[in-house]
Amino acid sequence: MAKTMRSDTERNRKNLIQAAARLFEVVEGPISMTEIANEAGVSVATAYRQFASVEEVLNTYRQEVGQLLLEYSEKLRGSGLERLEQVSRYWVKLVRQRGAAMVPMRNRRGYLERLWEGAEYLLVQANAVRPALRDSMQEMDLPDIGDKAVFLWNILFDPREIFDLIDTVGLSEKQVGTQLMSVLIGGLRGFAVANTFSVDECRVK
Repeated sequence: MAKTMRSDTERNRKNLIQAAARLFEVVEGPISMTEIANEAGVSVATAYRQFASVEEVLNTYRQEVGQLLLEYSEKLRGSGLERLEQVSRYWVKLVRQRGAAMVPMRNRRGYLERLWEGAEYLLVQANAVRPALRDSMQEMDLPDIGDKAVFLWNILFDPREIFDLIDTVGLSEKQVGTQLMSVLIGGLRGFAVANTFSVDECRVK
């Protein structure tokens, strides 16, 4: 009996996550927990037993996608730059496959603030790109700038901007990956140089 209850709970949770993803792909504007529950075929009470809010449902979905990215990155071999390009291209592919539900809701708090507070859906994604970013910086003879590198990657590979380049500009997934990767390398160099200047200025003062 207990096993059946666990199975029902897991199924309801999975259905709610998938329902939210489907709705966010086709509906513009806010979506309520009631709408998600109806789409999943469960009661609103059941939905709230699984998730406290719509944001929590979507964050769980993003965490699952981030886990796919992490698992992919852990299998990669080669130089830091090679792995960084591969994991970044795979992310573009995941964004395309997972639809508009990958577009993040605007949050008044900053990315690094939420990351360092331990937001799971951000942590899993950051852990997927951190090793390649760190090794890439070393290969380019640049100082380690820590999570500023992840911050820059997150800005450039924002799902909203990926969709914009594909749907508005008309670029292919391959072109998006190539162009964003080029900008990322330039940005990492710029961040590293600016970071060095800032440290030197502090020493002078």
